[in-house]
Amino acid sequence: MQRLVEAIDGLNELIGRVCAWLLLPMVALAFCVVGLRYVANVGYPWLSEAFVWLNGAIVLLASADVLRTDQHVRVDLFFKRFSARGRAAVDFFGVWLLLMPMVVVTGYFAWPIARFSAGILESSPTPDGLPLLWVLKLLIPAFCVLIGLQGLALSIRAWRTLRDDRAAV
Repeated sequence: MQRLVEAIDGLNELIGRVCAWLLLPMVALAFCVVGLRYVANVGYPWLSEAFVWLNGAIVLLASADVLRTDQHVRVDLFFKRFSARGRAAVDFFGVWLLLMPMVVVTGYFAWPIARFSAGILESSPTPDGLPLLWVLKLLIPAFCVLIGLQGLALSIRAWRTLRDDRAAV
């Protein structure tokens, strides 16, 4: 089980590092879009879409690494005050009662849309837009897989904490 957790963590860490580097071109694209729009009064739909789509890709792909590093949004009213075992219980049940159902439902509805989009090589409906909208739509099921895998790793770690704590009592 430890190898599985390490493999999942390694995959999501690698993707997170790549996405961190993709922030640089995303910011450059945003700067260009804003500069061209407000300084030169010129707009290019493909450039605007490139910025928005790259931002979407980064968010979708890096989300699992954010979960891995525990940097996600958490309602932390009580969690930090819990013991290690209490936090592990919240993580374990949170994964299986909240995260995994969300992943399954999202994946269930996203996959047919993404598959259809890829099948017709869907492109932007905007004139002069980008031709690869189908790639962005395929990233939604990829997000589900990555978040699901990281949730599995999180729940295995939490289960080990719960199990080891019980054995020590």
